[in-house]
Amino acid sequence: MLSVLAHRAYRHLFAAQVIALVGTGLLTVALGLLAFRIAGDRAGSVLGTALAIKMVAYVLVAPVAQAFTARLPRRAFLVATDLVRAVIALTLPFVDQVWQVYVLIFVLQSASAAFTPTFQATIPDILPDERDYTRALSLSRLAYDLENLLSPTLAALLLTVVPYNALFGGTVVGFLCSAALVVSVTLPTATRSDRQGGVYDRTMRGLRIYLATPRLRGLLALNLAVAAAGAMVIVNTVVIVQGLMERPQADVALALGVFGGGSMIAALTLPRLLDRLSDRAIMIPAAALLGAVLLGVAAMTWGGTIGWPLLLATWLVLGIAYSAVQTPTGRLLRRSATQDDRPAVFAAQFALSHAAWLVTYPLAGWLGAYAGMPATLAVLGALTLAGVAAAAWTWPAADPDVIEHAHADLAQGHPHLHQGKRHAHAFVIDDLHRQWPARAG
Repeated sequence: MLSVLAHRAYRHLFAAQVIALVGTGLLTVALGLLAFRIAGDRAGSVLGTALAIKMVAYVLVAPVAQAFTARLPRRAFLVATDLVRAVIALTLPFVDQVWQVYVLIFVLQSASAAFTPTFQATIPDILPDERDYTRALSLSRLAYDLENLLSPTLAALLLTVVPYNALFGGTVVGFLCSAALVVSVTLPTATRSDRQGGVYDRTMRGLRIYLATPRLRGLLALNLAVAAAGAMVIVNTVVIVQGLMERPQADVALALGVFGGGSMIAALTLPRLLDRLSDRAIMIPAAALLGAVLLGVAAMTWGGTIGWPLLLATWLVLGIAYSAVQTPTGRLLRRSATQDDRPAVFAAQFALSHAAWLVTYPLAGWLGAYAGMPATLAVLGALTLAGVAAAAWTWPAADPDVIEHAHADLAQGHPHLHQGKRHAHAFVIDDLHRQWPARAG
């Protein structure tokens, strides 16, 4: 897996990703402490609102930002968004009003919503070989999991010697280092098409391609499945461990660490599996495992309580299955769009996946508070399996990488065919002959 780091441009971008993630992890801890300083006992509601604002920014800003920035130089754009985030993080320690926190968080997360899809869409251009790209996706998954494990630990260590405001300084350093690493490499130039259309057309283009592509409609359903299972872990771990089990705070970190460890196991294993199996053969069974585990634990604990060993075992399995669904996502997006359309499709995935989290986060919290954990496990497990069923129905089992297809706007004598299975798209998108990716499936 590490062989892909021999590529200098990718190595620098991966380092930029890791450093920025650590900075973001420090920001999360510092933001909670800042909310407590400003709002006291209302800190939970302030932080919850800030996280909701983050999700709204992700859903609304990513497609719009891509429409405005698709023709800008990638390196300059990525550096600019890193600098914006650094400035906002530098400003946060000086605020003393809740509304100021909300405004700054929206601006910061809007910059992240513009940065992340562009960054993700750049990697397949740097690593055109699918084996290399698969390994890059696994490394990216590992980076996210390690950040979840290490950032809270690093924050705790720093807080023993510096005030919490210094954590914002760590965030600033992370974004500045990320910008410097991006500057240090030459990125592939995004292709410039001669397509016409206003901002609305460019904003909706990625969504239209996404929703008209069967495998991506399946991915949309899997986004919901993953969000339902993931929200159970992220929202309710602290409630189960401290509220129901009355265990110490350190056990909350341990339980989340077990979930992250399971995710890392899958990320380390997947590259070899994906060399032999299709994405669908891994992602749909893994998502089904998420739902089955949630429903199974709900049945085992109905009328009782979940034990500590069972919780750790459950979170480990959920972590493995969660990563098995999440990691191959970039391969599907890459395969389903031309280089020109790739940023728009990545932005659509970014927005749609976070829209699923925007639904499941409050659902997991509300159910946990008012219906109890067994019922919460059952409802989220059922929602996960519903997503799996929708994915299995919309994502064809025979899904070759390149599909022979004919567009509705082509003359009968101009089949525009490619190797693979003949496929007729059910959706007609404006000027398809020129715009629809030959690889869309």
